[in-house]
Amino acid sequence: MREYSVFDIMGPIMIGPSSSHTAGAARIAKIARQIAGDDIKDVQFVLYDSFASTYKGHGTDKALVAGILGLDPDDDRLPHSFELAKEQNISVLFIKSDKDAQHPNTVRIIIKDKSGDVTDILGSSIGGGNVVLKEINGMNVEFTGEYETLITKHIDKPGIIAMVTKVLAEYKINIAFMRVYRQLKGDNAIMVIESDQVIPEDVRISIENINGIERAIVINSIKNTY
Repeated sequence: MREYSVFDIMGPIMIGPSSSHTAGAARIAKIARQIAGDDIKDVQFVLYDSFASTYKGHGTDKALVAGILGLDPDDDRLPHSFELAKEQNISVLFIKSDKDAQHPNTVRIIIKDKSGDVTDILGSSIGGGNVVLKEINGMNVEFTGEYETLITKHIDKPGIIAMVTKVLAEYKINIAFMRVYRQLKGDNAIMVIESDQVIPEDVRISIENINGIERAIVINSIKNTY
């Protein structure tokens, strides 16, 4: 069971009335943007449970759009995120779902880029501005964005994990947590590696060039500030 500090209970520095509905929402969306990339055309936000019932009153909608634009929860521009999205020609749509989610503050973010590629992310805001990402393109995952995070999409075959960890070792990057998720043996897989060190771009490129790795992305650490 994860331990929380008094700062998690107090909540982060942010724009908005609620750490769960505003700060957490912005963090989920900012992580989703890093996964999908910057070339965003339109975004659908499917809201569940508490998010669906209170998203306008708590500013969850503005926070989600702000995160998609790459803004932090404490950015002064957050209340104007809809206008900023319009300026960048990014269309947004909010859909309220009546389906139950594992956590009441849950959102599915479906991002389409200008080339037509779609990225589907599911995440929950779990309190104090903290979040958990639960799905990437239909595959179950679990990470928080608190650590520098390397995510690979690869083919499930022997040697991939060893080659990735070898690159990290060569650059003296310590692995704090590592999880591998797959749909079927020998099929698509996702590896999530969290580190308390910055993962440089040349490391990401080296890993992406490994035979069998389709894509490697780095999620920059998003820590609460107080």
